[in-house]
Amino acid sequence: MQIVIYAIRTSEKWECYLSLDMRVDLEWWYGMGLRPNRNASMGPFVLLSMNCPHGWAVELRNGFRSMREMDDWGKREWQRYVYQRLSMFILQEPENNRQRWMDCVRNVRILEKHTLVSYVENPDDNPGRNSVGTPVQRSGRGGTEEAGIVNEGPAGVKAGWGKLMQQAELLIEYMAGRALLAGEVEALLAEVAGDHGDWRSAAQLGILLGRLNLEAGLVQPAPRGAPGWLRRRARAPRCRRCGSEAKSRTACAACGSAACAYCEACLAMGRSRACALLLQGTAGSAVRGTAGGSPTATLGRWGLSPAQSAAAGAALQFLAEPPAGGSAGLARFLIWAVTGAGKTEMIFPLLQSILDAGGRVLVAAPRRDVVLELAPRLSKAFPDETVVTLYGGSPERWKRGSITLATTHQLLRFRGAFDLVVIDEIDAFPYHNDPMLDYAAKGASKPGGKYIYLSATPPAPLQREASAGRLPHAKVPARFHGHPLPVPRKLKMPPVKRCLQDKKLPTLLIRTLSASLLRGAQVFLFVSRIKHIEPCLELLREAIANMPIEGTSSIDPDRASKVMSFRNREIRLLVTTTILERGVTVPKSDVFILDADSELFDEAALIQMAGRAGRSKDDPAGRVVLAAPQWTRSQNLAVRQIKAMNRIASKGGYLRPIQEQLPE
Repeated sequence: MQIVIYAIRTSEKWECYLSLDMRVDLEWWYGMGLRPNRNASMGPFVLLSMNCPHGWAVELRNGFRSMREMDDWGKREWQRYVYQRLSMFILQEPENNRQRWMDCVRNVRILEKHTLVSYVENPDDNPGRNSVGTPVQRSGRGGTEEAGIVNEGPAGVKAGWGKLMQQAELLIEYMAGRALLAGEVEALLAEVAGDHGDWRSAAQLGILLGRLNLEAGLVQPAPRGAPGWLRRRARAPRCRRCGSEAKSRTACAACGSAACAYCEACLAMGRSRACALLLQGTAGSAVRGTAGGSPTATLGRWGLSPAQSAAAGAALQFLAEPPAGGSAGLARFLIWAVTGAGKTEMIFPLLQSILDAGGRVLVAAPRRDVVLELAPRLSKAFPDETVVTLYGGSPERWKRGSITLATTHQLLRFRGAFDLVVIDEIDAFPYHNDPMLDYAAKGASKPGGKYIYLSATPPAPLQREASAGRLPHAKVPARFHGHPLPVPRKLKMPPVKRCLQDKKLPTLLIRTLSASLLRGAQVFLFVSRIKHIEPCLELLREAIANMPIEGTSSIDPDRASKVMSFRNREIRLLVTTTILERGVTVPKSDVFILDADSELFDEAALIQMAGRAGRSKDDPAGRVVLAAPQWTRSQNLAVRQIKAMNRIASKGGYLRPIQEQLPE
């Protein structure tokens, strides 16, 4: 969209502003019409551009620096200044389109207070009046109403400005901690305020108050090369919403540019363009957590196990500490908890700590199904708090709560909103190795806010940081029931591909599977490729008769119903892929991983799949079988990590006595 940009001489220095409604700015600075002689000492006013694209105007404003010589500049010097800062944009346009953008430079005007009145109120002297942003007049009794500012005598003046202030306060309240495109701002106000009229006037007042910030969807990095605009080489802009590089350009009807850049990475959340208006609300600095107290108190209040309580206590101390510096400016804490340790329950005292201090908390997970599973648990744990659940298509998209539960993609709409950000399953798709989602998560925290990472299999860089002492962390090496993790066993067999070619599964595999089924276990049988599921099902049904066996994958439309049947023991053996490596808990289950040497199964995947077994206190010694023709580094590292956690749990006294671990 096109926007007005101007420079104004205050009593201290020259300042540069963007305007969505110039009447609001002129009233703010000069008290024109509404509050006469509000600031008679204001200096010259320089209209830098009335019609350049929003993205260009933002970069001109952001690069503005007050200089003493500006006091003596005339129109020519201001034109040169504007051209130097817009040249990199103009030169990116096709030659036949550049001439029209030179008007951005030629339209520079230096205005004094008495000429400002004429400029705003005399349409004949202002051919670009509509471009300036002056709202369309609506006739009213006794005067005209413009963008909520009513000109009808002293009483009307007061009421008009008061009404605009109320609108601005409402917008500021609902925009706190959010970063929204223009269409999203309209959708937000339509839901929370009904008929809100033209929100741009209220937004402009919020900007002048310093409680809203106006940006463009994309930011243009500084050009490469030697100083001087002739030698500058423009770099690809970056999306302010998701941090991705925006290389795509197209002709844009909104701003008139023939090469308007837009971001493809977050296109599903709405088009972020170089000319798109991005409105950001401020939310202030973060609060610190309340004192952690003793692990015993934590254990008693939330019913945590000793291992859970020790980790929660360490995290509470971290939340109570003042924010540390550091190059990244991020205060992070890692809870490294084995699968089945009860990570969700461990964060309850952390959330309570921030809520007691008057803060807002965010719990983010990579997938919608995890969010939907956590929602009722958080609502039950915090019955007096408002829990807002956000995911694609969520009906609560614009609601505000003290606890926000969201998929990581939804964090793109927040900026500086939360005092505590908890990221669950940081190693899981799609969050893992996605710079866009990492950027969104980091931007969701207030200045000085804290981050808690949860994972059973932290990414290697985080593990190295924790080992080197650069990342404060706590390990939870035992499950809540106090039994050790099942250690995987080897089963040598040919690759699945060869078994399918021979149309026969190894006798040892069938015998081991049958033993698990006979003991009453539900069996997860993981394969590395979707195409192996159906042929494996045929061979298994032939080899193990009269046993309900099914298969599912990410492309199976009946996956949810099959998983439910598996939970209900209507299906006893389920052939699947890593789609079920997380989030599915079956009380009595064994795990078989075929082609465990596959390059698709790294250490983390093997640990997560193995973690489906032994989660219940009634069957803590579930079996885990790694079936493959060879033993790989990933298998070795997975087994080593599981054994290491068992040793740490034993040394810490978190495991039950041996006699209690023996099966009845």
